[in-house]
Amino acid sequence: MAITHLTLKDFRNHHDIAILPDHHFIVMTGPNGAGKTNILEAISLLTPGRGLRRAKMPDMIRNDAQGGFVVNAHIVDLIIGTGVDAAHPTRRIVRLNGENKPANHLSHLVSLSWLTPAMDRLFMEGASQRRQFIDRLVMAIIPDHGRHCLRYDRAVKQRNHILSQPGPLDHSWLNAVEIAMAEHGGALNDNRKKIIAMLNDILAPLPNEPFARPFLAMAHDRHHHDWPLYWRHERHIDARAGRTLAGPHKSDLLVTHSAKNIEAQHCSTGEQKALLLSIILAHMEIVRGASKRPFIMLLDEVTAHLDPVRRGALFERLDQSGAQIWMTGTEKYLFNEIDRSAHHVILDGPVLNDL
Repeated sequence: MAITHLTLKDFRNHHDIAILPDHHFIVMTGPNGAGKTNILEAISLLTPGRGLRRAKMPDMIRNDAQGGFVVNAHIVDLIIGTGVDAAHPTRRIVRLNGENKPANHLSHLVSLSWLTPAMDRLFMEGASQRRQFIDRLVMAIIPDHGRHCLRYDRAVKQRNHILSQPGPLDHSWLNAVEIAMAEHGGALNDNRKKIIAMLNDILAPLPNEPFARPFLAMAHDRHHHDWPLYWRHERHIDARAGRTLAGPHKSDLLVTHSAKNIEAQHCSTGEQKALLLSIILAHMEIVRGASKRPFIMLLDEVTAHLDPVRRGALFERLDQSGAQIWMTGTEKYLFNEIDRSAHHVILDGPVLNDL
């Protein structure tokens, strides 16, 4: 069991609620706008970053609240708390057993991933969305990946700042920054390739039904074997553009429907969702074998548009994952194929029935 006690105070539409799961399936049902996704968003803050909506911290504070918000989760022998206070509503606070910690410390405590309706368009959006998706999958298995992401992004911003300065370029400073970019960018590439290879190993022998079978690859710029040399040669071009035009921050995740040999963006909406589900389920298998941290999966409206056969197949795979699964839906019948002992939470606006 991952979370055994979850409390939210002044988070989104929730004034003060508590959920005490007693099963690895937690099913939250209720009408649209009741706050089901808000609870998933609160849980997603148990990892570094801005959560599954990527919202600003002040936007998460309940409208009528006098201060900030607080999310507390009991996981094994830890109490993880996060939130903001009224004095500094943009500054995220993280506490572990009451002691302040940096947000990046969270990646070493919990493996967490999610699937939301907004991600149904993952293959139609820009490359940055797919990079965030694969990086989140990597971090669930390699916690240090988040540190490399942060330091690489910081180095890129520093390089862009240097290139934007008037007068001659400071090549000594640029050399140092580009070495840091190569170190952390190289780690990003290696980690992404490692997890993609592991995903493909699991996906390759699977049948094409009930979920489509994808093949994954990472598209890299042709210069990725010697980034420092490339960046050194491109300084004046990047300076005119006002930004670093190539690097691991421009890589893209490519997904192909194996049976049809069609790129995901050219598949139907239903096929795209099936491809995404296949990737998530394969990733859960990897986490089960590779990570000793508690694993939490958040699935928002995952049963929408799935027939009973596919729902049953999905729940069976989830049951075997070893993860704690938090799911939302508008109607309870959408979860009929789940073990009857699953933990049910019924929401109706501000009212929560924890069953």
